[in-house]
Order: sequence, then structure tokens, then C-alpha cells
Amino acid sequence: MMATTCQQGCTPAVRLCQKLNRLKTLEDDMMATSLKRCLSTLDLTLLGVGGMVGSGLYVLTGTLAKDIVGPAVIVSFIFAGFASLLAAFCYAEFGARIPKTGSAYMFTYVSVGEVWAFLIGWNVILENMIGGAAVARAWSGYLDSIFNHAIQNFTETHVMRWDVPFLAHYPDLLAAGILVVASLFISFGVQVSSYLNHIFSTISMCVIVFILIFGFMLAEPANWSQKEGGFAPFGWSGILAGSATCFYAFVGFDVIASSSEEAKNPQKAVPVATAISLALAAAAYILVSTVLTLMVPWRTLDPNSALSDAFFRRGYSWAGVIVAVGSICAMNTVLLCNLFSLPRIVYAMAEDGLFFGIFARVNPTTKVPVNAILVFGFLMATMSLVFDLEALVQFLSIGTLLAYTFVAASVIVLRFQPERKSSKGTSSASPNPNGEPSPAPSERQNISEDGEELKQYESFSDKIQLVERQKNGERRGPGQLKAFWEPYLGRLMGDCKPGEVVAIGVLGLIVSSVSFCGVLVFGVAQLQLPYWSYGSLLVIFSLAYVVCLVVIWAHEPQTNTKTFQVPLVPLIPGVSILFNVFLMLKLSYLTWIRFTIWIAIGLVVYFGYGIWHSKEGMRELQAKDMAARYVVLPSGSLVETVESVQPEQADASTQHASNPAAETEGFAAKR
Repeated sequence: MMATTCQQGCTPAVRLCQKLNRLKTLEDDMMATSLKRCLSTLDLTLLGVGGMVGSGLYVLTGTLAKDIVGPAVIVSFIFAGFASLLAAFCYAEFGARIPKTGSAYMFTYVSVGEVWAFLIGWNVILENMIGGAAVARAWSGYLDSIFNHAIQNFTETHVMRWDVPFLAHYPDLLAAGILVVASLFISFGVQVSSYLNHIFSTISMCVIVFILIFGFMLAEPANWSQKEGGFAPFGWSGILAGSATCFYAFVGFDVIASSSEEAKNPQKAVPVATAISLALAAAAYILVSTVLTLMVPWRTLDPNSALSDAFFRRGYSWAGVIVAVGSICAMNTVLLCNLFSLPRIVYAMAEDGLFFGIFARVNPTTKVPVNAILVFGFLMATMSLVFDLEALVQFLSIGTLLAYTFVAASVIVLRFQPERKSSKGTSSASPNPNGEPSPAPSERQNISEDGEELKQYESFSDKIQLVERQKNGERRGPGQLKAFWEPYLGRLMGDCKPGEVVAIGVLGLIVSSVSFCGVLVFGVAQLQLPYWSYGSLLVIFSLAYVVCLVVIWAHEPQTNTKTFQVPLVPLIPGVSILFNVFLMLKLSYLTWIRFTIWIAIGLVVYFGYGIWHSKEGMRELQAKDMAARYVVLPSGSLVETVESVQPEQADASTQHASNPAAETEGFAAKR
């Protein structure tokens, strides 16, 4: 949170900056919620599987194998699965540590700042809307292809057809209708959504098992031979290009973190469900790709319906029908996950006052944000009605990658941040496995609202003992420089607050990643740099990246968190940031233009509504009002009284009040 001490002396620009970067204050009991906690580990796992194993398995594998990678698409999925695992680790830590809905938006709000959290949530809203509309459009097209495009021909002949740039040639009534029906089912409650997801996910996984068993029986190793082009006909460049595309097949796992506020035991269920669902999805993509490229030559694959077409061509039309049914069920699970996740992100933003309050209302019977579900379900249906699938897909990816980047950065910032204290003196960021707030540390160290460290010692001997303990190798407080690095980096750090240098290091990590990837992607072709300059810049930016990692690692992390933690911090989140930035820079310039326009619209919404209705802003105003009304005069000078009074301060106030003269002065100072 922003410091309450900067009220009169700060310039308007500084005060605006403080508002934009204020952090969300978490309640003592983070298990308290107006939603219904009813999801088990199995429910969350099937949600994650449903979000990842959808149209990508039945459409993406064939497209990649034929046009980009060849049979080596298997290696591309292995690389993409590993990269997704890095991002999934970060989501699992936050989902277990902060079991609140909102996913990347909530995680950014807690650790980075308000405006950044709003922009992340704003982009995730667009990504989910486009993702749901695109899947509905693919679902409609896949079903239409089974009936030889009879639905499209009827619509164009008897309903409507238009030729407008960026729009579909005809209104896809089937796609819009399935989204409206799905929205109605989602609004009946989380248990209804979970049951539907169980049904469709079970059918989809049974079909996948059928594909693997029957497909391996029809496998012909000759399809990987040199006669057909070999295993990797496009070389390593094709494998890496395929990995960048395969990465988007795993983006659905964040629905697990979005559902953490409705989980029975999120501290355990979220990490377990994330790991299991990601492992199942990766195994499905790798094995199905193997079967597909062994059944038929990769050059002859149908990119629109590769799996079902492969069985038809081998003479098993009945198997092709089963695969088609499985693909439709898989797309249904993705639709449900998009419609499940999107309203909860909108609800979290509205609950914090950053978005319109009507979306924060929860139905008292179903315990779901019905307004958000119906409104955004209707908007999603409208997009699927008028936009072409290709135009929708071009919008995808950049918001998700940006969210992954901020979540990885937030893990580092929060891991090295001193624990903020609530009014009761308990940590506001780390629940224990039972969902209760963690007890305050035993050291005499209190953290004020603005993150400033206030060390209090009963005597000079206490300070000497603390210094001796640090010399003997005992751990310092979170966010402080490790004792070993004090002689080397202590003077460079100056008098920075705990965690401040880490935040600067994370910023340097992002800047060096953008610079390194920018030179790597655009250095030779677009920027036309000479090779000596190209190599020198890569070395400089990579060294800057490594230095930032070392500086962050030289600080003490939090150690009293009982929930799941990402291993090898800051290395794993740092690598995740690097990979996400690389993928963002590989996107087309049209995607960046659309992204910029959407960001501009979001800033209008934030500055026109969010910044004025933010609950954190209202909490700050209440704190300032309390500070202005109540003061104490221990030595003739005014001292602000913050919301919480530490035990030492309370004792001093009691002694001061026992003095009649001091009591008279204190009474006269009240306004």
C-alpha cells in the first residue's frame, strides 16, 4: 500500500503514481468468500484438462504436422509442455497462497500494483472472450463438416450473406446458439458447470484412449522414413517454430487458479490439480501426435479434421465418427472453461471497485456472478456470430503471454517482499494449509502499511545480539541482503527498503529480456545489424539478465509459507519471463496494433471509473481521515496515529495517558 505519510508534501504527479501502484490488501481470513467452496481436487483437475485438451488436439496437431514441423511435432509439444510448466508453477504458487478468484489479475494486484493488475485483467477478459468465440466457431465448423457443410449453405442461401472485411461471410447462428445455451447452464451454479465438464471430459478422454489403442494398431513406421521426408523434414527451425505455436495448446490451465476461491482446500488442490492436468494434457498431445503421423503420411494430413480423416482414409469410417464425437465433446469442455473463468475475473475486478459494480453481484441461491456470466456470454456469442475464425485467432495469445509474464514477475516480487501486517498483527499474504492466517514472526520486526521496516529494540544489547546472530549465518528478514553478500553489494544497495532492490531487479529482468529477444528476433532481418554488433548486443543483454538474477538471488526470501512454492526462484520465473517475451515478439504487428487499441480503451475505463471507485483508494481515504482526527503529543509535536497500534506504542500511550497534564494536552489536540 502507499504510505500515509505523503499527504501534503507530495506533488500531484507523485500522488497519482502512488495511486496507480497501490497494492491490494488481503483480509485476515482468505478462505472467507461470497462464492461457494465446493470444488474438489478432481473437479479442478478435470477443469484444467478440459481447458487444455480441446480443439487443439483435433485440429492443431494436423496443421502443425503438415505445414510447420512434420512428425517432429512430438518434440515441439515436449518443448512447449516444459515451457508451460514454468508458467504453471507460478500460477500454482499464487493459487495456493492467495485462494481468491481473478487469477493473473489478483496476483498482479497483490504484488505489483493496481493499474498493472487492471490492464492484465482487461486483457485476460478479451482473451477469454475471443477464445470462447473462436472455439464456438470451430465447434460449429467441425459439426458442419460432418454434414457436408449443409448448415453453412442453408444460412448463406436463406438467412444472410455479406462480404465485409474482417467479418465472416455469414452469421454463424449455431456458434452463437451454443454459447447462449452454455451460458445459461453456467449460471445455474458451479456444481452444474462441474458436472457438465465431468461428462464431456470423461467422453473426450475415453475417445483419446480409443485413438491411442486403435491408432497404434494401425501405425506404420514407414511413415517416418526418409522416403516420406524423415522425422524432422523442416529441421530445428521448424521444431522451434512449432513449439511457439504448441505453447498455446496449454494456455487453459489458468482456469484452475481462477477457481481457487471455490475450491474446498485450495492450498492442496490447486498445485496438485495443476500438475496432474498439465501432465495429462502434455501426454495426450505427444501420444496423439505420434499416432497421427504414424497412421498416415504427414504430407497428406487434412489440417481441418486430421484425426477423423486419418481413420476414414484407413477404411474405418465408424472410428472416424467416434473421433468426431470426441472432438465435439472436447470443444465443449473448452467452451465451459472459458465461460467459467471469464465471469470470475470480471467479478474479481468489480468486487475491488475497478470495474462496474453490477458485475460484483452474486446470486444468493446459485452463488455465482450471474450478471457477469449472462452479459459476457452474450458478448461472446455476438463475436462468434459476426467474426471469422481466422480474424478471431489473430487476436489471441498476446494477452495470455502478458499475463504469464506478470505472474512470473509477481512470484519473484512477493517471494522477497516483507510480509505486510494486518490490523491484528497477522500476515496478510500467507495462509497456512488450513486456510487460517499465518502467525506473525517471532522477531521484533514490524512492517508498516507502506512496506517500511520498523526495527524496535528494548535495549542496545538486543541490537548487539541480533548483529551477532547475523554474523553467525542466521537468516535475515525477507527482502534483505544475505549476510554473505553484504561486503560485496551492501554499499551499492544503500539504504533501500527490504524488497525494493528485488523489485528493481525484476524490472531489469523484464527490460533485459525484451532487449535480448528484440535483438534476437529483429536484429538481422529488420534492424539489419552487422554481425559483430548483433553478437555484442546479445552478449551485453544476456549478461544484464544474469546480473539481475544474481542480484535478486542475493536477497533473503520468505521461508514461513506453508503452501506450495515454485522451486529455484528466481531462475524458473526468470526463464518463464524470457520465453513469454520471446513469443510475444514473434506475433504479427497487426496483433500488436489491436493490443494497443484495446489497452487504450482499458485506460479510458480505468481512469474514468476504476481509479475513482477503487476500494483500496477508499481504504486509504479512511486511513487519512483517521490520521487527521486523532493525534498524540508525546513531546510537544504532532504524530500521526495509523490504523493499527503496535504493543509498544500502546504501552507508551497508556503511560502517557496516566499523566494528567499529558492527558489534558492530548484531549486539547483532538479535533
